[in-house]
Amino acid sequence: METIIAASQNRHKIAEIEAITGALGYRVISRAEAGLPDDEIEEDGNTFEENSYKKASVIMEMCGKPTIADDSGLMVDCLDGAPGVWSARFAGEGCTYADNNEKLLRLMKDVPEEKRTAKFVTVITMLFPDGRKIVARGECPGRIIGEERGEGGFGYDPLFIPDGRDLTFAEMAQEEKNLISHRARALAELKRQLEAE
Repeated sequence: METIIAASQNRHKIAEIEAITGALGYRVISRAEAGLPDDEIEEDGNTFEENSYKKASVIMEMCGKPTIADDSGLMVDCLDGAPGVWSARFAGEGCTYADNNEKLLRLMKDVPEEKRTAKFVTVITMLFPDGRKIVARGECPGRIIGEERGEGGFGYDPLFIPDGRDLTFAEMAQEEKNLISHRARALAELKRQLEAE
């Protein structure tokens, strides 16, 4: 079984990725398990693809093994795609999820219901030392509501209702969210591409 080093330190995310790659002969381990430093990799790209690629390539330079990285965020149509790649630091460096949600609600306070469309995006990049590259993008369209609802999830989940649903991501059971989320869709696309190889 071939080992892939994940740029992420998030055990949950790694387990989610390995649930798909494991069946195809790839074991995913964290940077720490690979003995690599967990220095912060500056995410200075303008797209999720650029940030995801940068994280994967920096790790591959360190270890010379196949790597996998992802970048995710929220894109709001009436804000020209913001917060986008700045989703985690929308309200400034060192901000909290609450700060980000507060800023988003403030910017959208006068936006009518029909113009509150948005989507969550995840891009996963898998790089191999022989030069192969797999890029898988997943999107979950929905809308931003005017106040936080729900206790689950994280980030913008309490403000986001996916299309065709009545609950925010934060009100859904984790299993339900995992079936329709942007990350689930990106992982399904990654699986499709890996199986096609």
